[in-house]
Amino acid sequence: MGRSRYKIIQEDAPHFVTLTVLHWIPVFTRPQTVAIIFDSLSFLMREGLKVHAYVVLENHLHLVVQSEQIGRDLARLKSFTARALISYLIEHDVKTILDQLAFYKKAHKDDRTYQFWQEGSHPQIIQSDEMMRQKVEYIHQNPVKRGYVDLACHWRYSSARDYEGESGLLEICKVW
Repeated sequence: MGRSRYKIIQEDAPHFVTLTVLHWIPVFTRPQTVAIIFDSLSFLMREGLKVHAYVVLENHLHLVVQSEQIGRDLARLKSFTARALISYLIEHDVKTILDQLAFYKKAHKDDRTYQFWQEGSHPQIIQSDEMMRQKVEYIHQNPVKRGYVDLACHWRYSSARDYEGESGLLEICKVW
């Protein structure tokens, strides 16, 4: 899981994680790039990943996720999405972002031209129902606090709608 100081201590427990684009570059400003995240999450969900909450913003995403091998699934998510997003950027000749991903790439990553994600995902184990509620609320309020929407359920790329009885873009698991 990269060089993060955070460690997964209980693989099958729900975890709050943050995935951040290298140097906070705004990549998730197009529906096509966000779709790559959702497609990858949907694939992993068919293999047992449970998504309890999510939000995708322009340069990072927060998740509360759970699986039998959360470390492996997070690595798979980051690996697949990095390759797919870089391919998308190359195919659509998004030179400015590609130049930034090459410029800010860590020196030890000499096996690739670009680095997409910052290292680590800062997994925090969810230890109680209270902590789960706090993390879900934090996730859903993120676009509100940034001033993007007035109500959390108005942010398209969030599970806030699901928690208000509507359907979101991913089928989430509200049982923990």
